[in-house]
Amino acid sequence: MKAKDTLDQELTRRSIFIIGRVLSVDGRIVKIRVNKNKNQSHLLYAGKPVKNISVGGYVKIVKGFVSIIGKVDGEFISEEKYFNRKYNKEETRISRTLQVSLFGHFDNGRFKQGIKEMPLIDNECYLLNRDEFTALHKFYKGGDKTITIGSLTEEPSQKIKLGVNNLFASHIGIFGNTGSGKSNTLARIYTELFKEYEGNTGFQKKSDFVIIDFNGEYTGEEMITKEKVVYELSTGRDGSKKKYPISKENLNKAEVLSVLLEATEKTQKPFLDRVIRNDYLDDDEKFNSRVISNIEEICRSIIDKKDKNLREGVILDLFGKISNLVSDEDKEKISNLQKEIESNLHFHSGSTDYYWNTTDTNNFNNNTPIYDNKLKAEIDALTFKKDEFSRLKLKITLNYFRETIKGYSNQEHIGPLIGRMSRKFYMLEKLVEIKIDGDTKNLSVVSLRDVNIEMKKIIPLIVCKQLYERKKESDGKKSLHIIIDEAHNILSLMSQRESETWKDYRLETFEEIIKEGRKFGVFLTIASQRPYDISPTIISQLHNYFIHRLINDNDINAIEKAVAYLDKLSFETISFLPVGSCFVAGLASDIPVKVDIDLLEEKKQPKSGTVDLQQSWAAIT
Repeated sequence: MKAKDTLDQELTRRSIFIIGRVLSVDGRIVKIRVNKNKNQSHLLYAGKPVKNISVGGYVKIVKGFVSIIGKVDGEFISEEKYFNRKYNKEETRISRTLQVSLFGHFDNGRFKQGIKEMPLIDNECYLLNRDEFTALHKFYKGGDKTITIGSLTEEPSQKIKLGVNNLFASHIGIFGNTGSGKSNTLARIYTELFKEYEGNTGFQKKSDFVIIDFNGEYTGEEMITKEKVVYELSTGRDGSKKKYPISKENLNKAEVLSVLLEATEKTQKPFLDRVIRNDYLDDDEKFNSRVISNIEEICRSIIDKKDKNLREGVILDLFGKISNLVSDEDKEKISNLQKEIESNLHFHSGSTDYYWNTTDTNNFNNNTPIYDNKLKAEIDALTFKKDEFSRLKLKITLNYFRETIKGYSNQEHIGPLIGRMSRKFYMLEKLVEIKIDGDTKNLSVVSLRDVNIEMKKIIPLIVCKQLYERKKESDGKKSLHIIIDEAHNILSLMSQRESETWKDYRLETFEEIIKEGRKFGVFLTIASQRPYDISPTIISQLHNYFIHRLINDNDINAIEKAVAYLDKLSFETISFLPVGSCFVAGLASDIPVKVDIDLLEEKKQPKSGTVDLQQSWAAIT
């Protein structure tokens, strides 16, 4: 009796869930003729309403023991003429037809992508039951760690969970216009990850997460996790309270210096290459004596060369540029030395020789060497700063004067770079410090909110390049996750504010990370409101996409070209997505789904909300 009841229930379920039969098969596109009694919006089963098939819904096509799954892309009415013998006249039969694209099948109760078998004409087609619907949206294997990101837009009771490995061992793209909810999505997925692994020492020791935060949205104490290091960088008067640590090796790279100093390709970059290759000042013990030796060589060359184009002003220029690089105790000494040179060192055009103070015969360099008698003792007594920034500035400055005096470099070509150096290093020293990163926390937030536009482009590149190079040289047992919010600021292909050298180096760096980083355990997450501005190479190499509302056609087209996972219907609705809703597509989800991302509690939300003007303007009582 029990078996009969079960059979009756199954037959009843089948009779209700069957919606029609296959009418035609054309590759992956299948047309289904819907039964006349299945044209309502809802069906009743076991006393509960069941949502009927519609555009965007899923269909199960049964071919023997194989269940093939498809998505409804569209529906239309078809008319068929036939002769009614009962009334002896020709009539028209109207039927509802669905156009379905096949994308997967069930295998032992688990959904798998790909078509195992093609359906046959007249195969029965069914709605998915609750268990099948849940299995279709189960994007992980048993035992996998997961995070919950939200619920299906069309079926709020269906929570969406993504496997940790499939999502975070990949490059992620989060796109959407301002106010679409992309910042909440970025914060949500990483908040859930850190919550899932809270207290896990393996997670803390074998992973590093770095957020490049252009607008200071992720610096709050409760953001993502309390266990993080925040670098609130500033180029303001007081500089940064906590500077970002960079290595000496990273600073002493011609590519980094070329970007920092906006070096031209043909003349200034080769000059910087020569500076870096010259290790003359790298010896700590001999550093001061070698700086003094360089200064002596430059001064003697000018005084002894007697070149009318190399006047005493060049020596004054040299001391002016190195005056801030002496120790604090010697600042007065070098200032007095500059004044003495300015007052006393002159060039006599008649005899083409330098003299000191007056044109008395004994004061000419030919008779009484000026450097030995007037300058050497005071210069030899100077002590120069040994910190890496000062050392590098001295190398560049001394190399510049030595090369221009000897005729190896043209002053007009290299001079502008030297002119920019002081200002650029002044800003850089407010943001970074040369030290080994000793922080033990595995999440760092680098806030660029108070950094000027000039350095906002340079700092992310320096930080990411250092992280990537260090990771390549490591044993590969630790993962690195670089997260860039407002990524169009640094990954733009269209920027007109920079030189081609800087643009090429910037794009090459990040394109290498996204193409080769996975091999070294480096994964990139980018969030942007302008995907069209970002290099197509970068967008096309992403593995998982969270696509919020996009209005601009160029942005939608950029996504459409790169994302093969979404169907035409989904792309057409991107412009109308509500706030907080997005399409999730990629390796972490077997099928593209439209998800309402759960809103974080207020204290954990990024600082990206729109100002409430009504509340702000309310009358003060």
